[in-house]
Amino acid sequence: MRNDSLFSYMKGGLVHFMAYPDTIRGEGPVVETIRKVALDEYFTAIEITTIKNPGERQKAKKILDISHLTVTYGGQPRLLTAGMNVNDLDEEKRRAAVINLKEGIDEAYEMGAVGFAFLSGKYTDEKKEEAFEALIKSTKELCAYAAGKGNMNIALEIFDYDMDKKSLIGPAPLALRYAKEIRKEYARFGLMVDLSHIPLIHETIEEAILPVKDYITHAHVGNCVLKNAQMAAYGDVHPRFGFPNGENDTEQLTEYLRLLLKIGFLNEKKPPILSFEVKPFGDEDPDLVIANAKRTLNEAWARV
Repeated sequence: MRNDSLFSYMKGGLVHFMAYPDTIRGEGPVVETIRKVALDEYFTAIEITTIKNPGERQKAKKILDISHLTVTYGGQPRLLTAGMNVNDLDEEKRRAAVINLKEGIDEAYEMGAVGFAFLSGKYTDEKKEEAFEALIKSTKELCAYAAGKGNMNIALEIFDYDMDKKSLIGPAPLALRYAKEIRKEYARFGLMVDLSHIPLIHETIEEAILPVKDYITHAHVGNCVLKNAQMAAYGDVHPRFGFPNGENDTEQLTEYLRLLLKIGFLNEKKPPILSFEVKPFGDEDPDLVIANAKRTLNEAWARV
């Protein structure tokens, strides 16, 4: 059993817009819920997304500035809610997706974020290579844009490739090829891994992590339901730990943490962000779901 603090090895974060899904489109109780997270000393990091109203955005920024939280920005909702794809083979649509994310990078800088994340889009097997090249092109444009404005880190989050989001990246071998290509030119680029996506990619934790270990810069933890499409919360829905028929719980989280520690991702010299990506299902109370996640992480860390 470990007696040292997990916060010696990581910055504990929360994906705010997933925990409070009414805010995912940049509207709703954004300021109030960011304040809730800022008041919770368990968290040392928060992942936000777009906040449409400039006045609300400034209120949120003031809370974040005072809170001493490390802030990162999730660009994923900007694409998913608009049906946009950064590896779209229609050049006009690809450019529109990149412009959308560049606006997100502007907003991330405005909010004091140290990192920006996005995801790859849908593809067809027949034109997979063309989609890969389109993704490389878009990623390099985003990295260059971010570098021109400051020192923001850019991360691509790995999603499922054949069942829900159907994102190009994807399986570990392709994620590795992609990350190698971008890192040649952009040292501030990396991959975001997510425990809740690993079963959806049909990989074990080791199969998902070890090939890309040198490129992981950010991590999420969460759960998913995979066994049957008729089951509640099937797919990439991020239900709480302990959800009926869920794939991940304390045991899997312990294994994930052990491996992230073994490869040096979790470390004392420069603790990285590891965030809960959990979402209330139906009428579940978001604050109870967050408490569940904290409890599960504490228990898993004690077993590492």
